[in-house]
Amino acid sequence: MSPQFSALDWSVVVVYMSVVLVMGAWISRRQSDTRYFFQGGRSVPAWAVACSVLATATSAATFIGVPQIAFEGDLTYLITYLGSIIGAFIIALLFVPALYNAGTITIYGYLGQRYGTGAKSAASVMFLLGRLLSSGARLYMAGIAFAMMLSGNTTAGELVFAVVIMGIVGTIYTVFGGIRAVIWTDVLQIIIFISAALMALGYLWYLIPASGEEIYGALGDANGINKLRAVDYGFNVSSPFTLWSGVFAMTIVCVSTHGVDQDMLQRVMTAKSPLHGGFALVSSILAAVPLVFLFLVIGLLLFIYYQRPDLMGAAAPLDVIEDTRKVFPQFVLHHLPSGLRGLLMAGLFAAAMSTFDSAITAMASCLIADIYAPWRAWRNSRIPKESGDEVLPELRHSRMAVGLMGLLLTGFAVGAIYMQERGGQTLIDFALGIMAFALAPLLGVFCAALFTRRGNVISVYVSLGFGALAVLMLQPYMLPEIMGFRLGWTWVWVFVSPICFILCILGKPDAFRERNPQ
Repeated sequence: MSPQFSALDWSVVVVYMSVVLVMGAWISRRQSDTRYFFQGGRSVPAWAVACSVLATATSAATFIGVPQIAFEGDLTYLITYLGSIIGAFIIALLFVPALYNAGTITIYGYLGQRYGTGAKSAASVMFLLGRLLSSGARLYMAGIAFAMMLSGNTTAGELVFAVVIMGIVGTIYTVFGGIRAVIWTDVLQIIIFISAALMALGYLWYLIPASGEEIYGALGDANGINKLRAVDYGFNVSSPFTLWSGVFAMTIVCVSTHGVDQDMLQRVMTAKSPLHGGFALVSSILAAVPLVFLFLVIGLLLFIYYQRPDLMGAAAPLDVIEDTRKVFPQFVLHHLPSGLRGLLMAGLFAAAMSTFDSAITAMASCLIADIYAPWRAWRNSRIPKESGDEVLPELRHSRMAVGLMGLLLTGFAVGAIYMQERGGQTLIDFALGIMAFALAPLLGVFCAALFTRRGNVISVYVSLGFGALAVLMLQPYMLPEIMGFRLGWTWVWVFVSPICFILCILGKPDAFRERNPQ
């Protein structure tokens, strides 16, 4: 155990974990069938859905990665939310009504209605692979702080142990409670998350003896760099945080990450109507702006705390930041008082669990509804292979799928350790950029399905395959390393998604489906 982590801190963390597990067990009593397990009876209040989407989006990447961005750089990351807000309105107006009214367990069931079961299954497989990578990366980030809490170090063995513990806790309550347990525990977790961050900010401000004016001046000129810069007007495709990237590229990214991602849309579909679901989605994006700004300010103050001993004076810390990924966890462990330190770690767990439980529920729904159910129906010859009708397995199969996805996601989190180090990216760049593997090609396919009458199952296969390969080749450790340039992760969507859309609409509409629309 880390010498900085006291019995009181452990008590706070254990109490938090116990409450979450009890909530999951209590909610499990209402589970009746697979559809209720994954859709929650479509009766969840809009405000709870908004909290759940916000909790899912603000993962451990926010807790650890956003302070790192401000510590190393400036406030330009915030510009990405301009495009996110635009994208949220597009999804609420154009995507949510169509996908909600399709009435399928997953949003990829809509592709089954348009192009056949093969397209639905292919899209789900693509989502499963992409979600394993991206959510695995986020769980790994939480493991950094948890490993520091356990021993004060982040060796490979300690990271693996930390990831496994969090994976077990998140899987247990999700297995029993389903999507309703995910949403209501997310409400609790976002409250803990925000409260912990506000307390950390207040205490950090208290520790810095300099005046607000002195801090402002130091941040405005930090060795010739303005760390208060909020807008980068340059046009540089290697940077994801320019004005052009934030407005244009991030609009496309947001439509993809929130509009064609089962992880996000699954909770939106639990709302009472498309209107309630769209409202919840837009509200969650708007609420994310001040929350992200809060963590950016924490990163700026950590810069003053660790890098400006002239302002800190006798209060200057003795520990040195050797790895900027650990700057916030290191501050929490070494400089927060007992009790508050435990609350911050509970906040980190809340961030990690809200992302983890959402991911495994979404992946399990795709596995059951889009892959296993069609296969079982085809095997038993109950329905034609290409029918879009859904014959769902029993509830126990859904719970088994959640457990399997929890196991796989935990395994992928271990692999993310090595991928992040190989790419040489910040944690935020890595966590968000890796999502493009699945979501960039899926966006192209969904736009073809929603806004045109073109395409068929073959063109869907081609689009998804080409898109995944293109994203792979654009990763920092592939073509950019060979050719000497780097493409910002936001711009990957700009290049890949339109090409996938074109490839999909090149396919001629299936004649049978044109005559007999499902």
